[in-house]
Formats: sequence, structure tokens, C-alpha cells
Amino acid sequence: MKALSPAGELVELMTINVGPSHPATHGALRAHCALDGETIIAAACEMGYLHRGFEKMIEQGTYQMVLPYTDRLNYCSAMMNNIAFCKAVERMFGVTVPERCVRVRVVLLELSRIIDHLVCVCANLVDLGALTNFWYFFNVREEVYKIWEKLCGARLTNTVTRIGGMYRDVYPAFADDVLAVLPLVESAVAEVRGLVEKNRIFIDRTKDIGVVTADQAIAWGWTGPCLRASGVDRDLRKDEPYYGYDEYTFDTVIGQTGDTYDRIMVRMIEMLESASICRQALAKLKPGPINTSDARLSLPSRSQVYHDMEALINSFKLIYEGVRPPAGECYDALEAANGELGFLIVSDGGTNPYRIKVRPPCFTQWAAFGPMMQGAMLSDVAAALGSINIIAGELDR
Repeated sequence: MKALSPAGELVELMTINVGPSHPATHGALRAHCALDGETIIAAACEMGYLHRGFEKMIEQGTYQMVLPYTDRLNYCSAMMNNIAFCKAVERMFGVTVPERCVRVRVVLLELSRIIDHLVCVCANLVDLGALTNFWYFFNVREEVYKIWEKLCGARLTNTVTRIGGMYRDVYPAFADDVLAVLPLVESAVAEVRGLVEKNRIFIDRTKDIGVVTADQAIAWGWTGPCLRASGVDRDLRKDEPYYGYDEYTFDTVIGQTGDTYDRIMVRMIEMLESASICRQALAKLKPGPINTSDARLSLPSRSQVYHDMEALINSFKLIYEGVRPPAGECYDALEAANGELGFLIVSDGGTNPYRIKVRPPCFTQWAAFGPMMQGAMLSDVAAALGSINIIAGELDR
């Protein structure tokens, strides 16, 4: 392959594939790069190797049957997907879940944000050759998984949320277990920051690598930590508060340069902010119902079913048919670990979704990866790609 240099000279270029099976791509992705030496002159990025078909599959089941599929979107923080979908359906019904459910969901959201950031940063550091940090972060991530196991019996894909509430209340020692794991998170972040923040190799591999300006990030539709790393103060938890986030005290973490270094460090500090939110939410957690009393969404108690014909009929219809949102369209989103995770739901008034469109945060980030890498070195690809945290499950729907 040949191309003209800026000076007008004919340059022989070499083309190589990064992925779709290379370990550093962290998923089924392909970046077709044209190189002049080790400098990337152009990169064409492809997705679609996973063949998930999520948005078509979910039209075949009821709204409750969709929930296990959402787990497989961003499987590094599966509960966030559950909650985002349930939040959108609840908005269609005009239903507000009980206060206890709200507090529990906030804790689960922030713990999910923490474990997502943990695996993003530690895997990114492994791509740079820094293996020790992986164990600091994965060990504490395992402690959070123990909470998930106690909560619902599953580790990676949890399906703990239900439309109108949760599948059951948290176990008695839930708050104590969360409060015990938060100092471990803070300690692990401190250890890893001590290892890498002033490390010469880390700085050389991340500073001024994959720079994305604020204007570029906005133009590309970026959200979440990647957008904030470029200096844009945008967080749905503050700008469009939901679940009482306006009651919590936390800082929006903003970068300055928008490079790989900033994207990694923003996630590091965000984990500390999430730990603070968890403590505040647990302090506000009070006894009460975990599910809404709205008969359109929640199963009646067994005592009602055994003695009331209307409750029996309602139970059968909810189990066999599921919920029936009113006909219409609804878009709702929350601030997931990677950015704005939204669901556009089209209902025809039936038991199955007529159409669902997912707005995954890493889709826009991957779309920008080609232009973002122009002029970079080949060795910078893995570092920059890890910093935008592409999860193939939500990318290739």
C-alpha cells in the first residue's frame, strides 16, 4: 500500500490487523492499521464479530425475560444494565419504586461502578506490562463478588433487579459487608496510585497518548469517564439527577488533557467517590418495602393469592404474561460505569417489547478510535484502547 507524505513523497505503507482475536483488544474488535514504520497513518475500526443480536432477541420474550439478556451487555457491571432497563420500564408505567429499593439500587450501582473501573484499570495496566497492579485490584474485586453471591447466588451475571423493585430484599448483613469492603477498595486504589502515578514507564506510555480534546469528545458523542477526562463536566447523576443522587455529596472528577493518563486516573478517583456515595446511601437505608405495591408490576403475597381470587388471577397473569406497559415510546438513561447507558423502548401495549434500542456508552468511543490513533505509535494502540474501556458485549448488540 502506498500513500503521499505531507511533503508530497510517495511512502510505502504496511497494513496490519490489530484483532479481532488479539488479547490486547479486550474483545472481538478489529483495527486495520496502515503504518509508516511504527507510526499509524490511518486506522479503520470494525466491530460485529460477536453476533449478539441483543435488540432482536429481546423482542421474542416478555419484559421480565429481557433482564438476563441485559446482564450480558456490560458484563463487568451487569447490575447497572438491569437497573437501567427496569428504570426505563418503570418510567413508562409512571411508577416510583419504594425508598428502600432506591437506596439499595444506588449502593449496587456504585459498587458496580467500582468493580467495572477496577477491571478496566488493572487490565489496562497489564497491557502496559504492569502486572502487580492487577492483583491489587482483582483481589478487592473478588470481595465485592462475594457480596453478589450472598445477594443473589451469582457472580458475573446477576439479574437481581426486577421491574418495580428487586427480586428480594438484601440479606441482613449486607450493609456490614459493603462497609467492610469499601476500605479495601480505597486501600487498593492508594497502593496502585503509589505504584504508577509517578512511574516513569507508566507516564511515558500514557501521557499525551490518544489525546481527545473537549470539542472532539463532544462531537463524537462521548460520555462518562472518557468525556470527563477530556475536561467536560458532564455526569447524569448531577446534571439529570435520578434515585436521589442530588442528596449525595460527591465530586465530579475532571481531567485536563484527555489523554490515556487522564482516562485512567479519572477512573481511579471515581472509585473513591463511589465508595463515599455507598456510605451515604447505607446511612439513609431504612426498613420498608423493597417492591412497589402497584399490582401491574408486583406479585401479590402468597397469603393474598391463597385467599383472594383477584390476587390469584393477578399472580397468574404476571407470571405467564408479564407486565404490559402502555403503548408509546420512552427513552431513559443512567450514568453507567462507561457513560450514558440508555434504553429506547417502543411498546404496543402488549406483553413483549415491540422494539428496544440500546444506547451503549462504548459505541461512540469505539467509533472514534480510528481518528484518535492517527499519528500515534503502534505500541500506543493497546494503551489507548484499554483506557476507553470497550466492552464487546454492549458494543456489538
